[in-house]
Amino acid sequence: MIAIDTAAAQTPLAQPRTLIADDQPHVVEALRLLLKNEGISSDAAQSPAAVLDRVKSRAYDVLLVDLNYTRDTTSGEEGLRLVEQVRAIDDALPVVAMTAWGSVELAVEAMKRGVCDFVLKPWENSRLTRTLWNQIERGRRKREQLRRQREEAEAERAAGRALLPQSLPHVAGIDIAATVQPLRTLSGDYFDVLEPAEGKLALAIADVVGKGVPAALLMSNVQASVRALTGGTFDPAELAGRLNRSVKRTTTAGRFVTFFCCLLDTVSRRMSYTNAGHCPPILIRARGQAERLEAGGAVLGVFKDWQYEQGSVELAPGDRLLFFTDGITEATNASAEQFGEERLIELTGALRHRPAAEMRDRILESVSNFCGGRADDDMTLLVLAVE
Repeated sequence: MIAIDTAAAQTPLAQPRTLIADDQPHVVEALRLLLKNEGISSDAAQSPAAVLDRVKSRAYDVLLVDLNYTRDTTSGEEGLRLVEQVRAIDDALPVVAMTAWGSVELAVEAMKRGVCDFVLKPWENSRLTRTLWNQIERGRRKREQLRRQREEAEAERAAGRALLPQSLPHVAGIDIAATVQPLRTLSGDYFDVLEPAEGKLALAIADVVGKGVPAALLMSNVQASVRALTGGTFDPAELAGRLNRSVKRTTTAGRFVTFFCCLLDTVSRRMSYTNAGHCPPILIRARGQAERLEAGGAVLGVFKDWQYEQGSVELAPGDRLLFFTDGITEATNASAEQFGEERLIELTGALRHRPAAEMRDRILESVSNFCGGRADDDMTLLVLAVE
């Protein structure tokens, strides 16, 4: 779809404006006089190229188009192609087609291409104006609906952005890069990077089952709870237990959250962690060995009093730690093959000498290329590089 100034082109006008697309000057003049008497302003375009230029540059309430610009043909194909091109520019613009001849087949094909109504030449004035007013009102209702949808989508995106870190901490010797790519305007994925105390770095990542508003609301509760419970030096396993009880208490059956959190001592480089059913983060050592951080327990929200195990690992210069959600590993190609953890481990190992931001970008590019740019789930990726 060609980009146009939607703020200008989709604002309803006080006086309706019609674009007349016809190559016969006497027809255009008659239509303009008729519409003027109806309180409808009009512009005219006498070629398909001129029509497209007008639609790109100005706002119209309705397009009145002759299906045949080439007078020695009667197929209407030129006009039908023009309707398709107009639809690609502005899908909300109502199109009324006119022709001096017609058939059921042509009418059906015109409707398939995006025509909203059909008028035969010579026209009956009352029928033509009634048709145009109906389409003007229809188009304005549609534009108002689209405007509300855009505002709601932007509000959802803003709400989603507000729940994620606005910036990442700068810690000497630790390089961090992260991104969330939501499938919809609201994401059920979550990550956070906090500094709960001097010399401490807390990282968390989670994935709420489901999509849309319910998943995003549950994710916001998890985020708020994590931030409330990670002051000072905390115990990841204990934190997971408290979150599990909270999620179990406040969600309905079938709702759960996969969750991983860790606490890193930025001086000793020792990290304690727990994994509540989340995709195990991948630790690639400087020499290329891969470790999966699996110690923990069940997903949050299923078992009320689950006791979580806690693991620990010591990081060293050159290590790379990859946190991700299953939207990365479960991305599928045209053959329904998943990207998978093994491919991710191999790729991370090959990139282990790169900075965190480059690793993040290269991994996302590889996943996108693998699945042909088609995402089936939210994708969250966080890379921690020890320098």
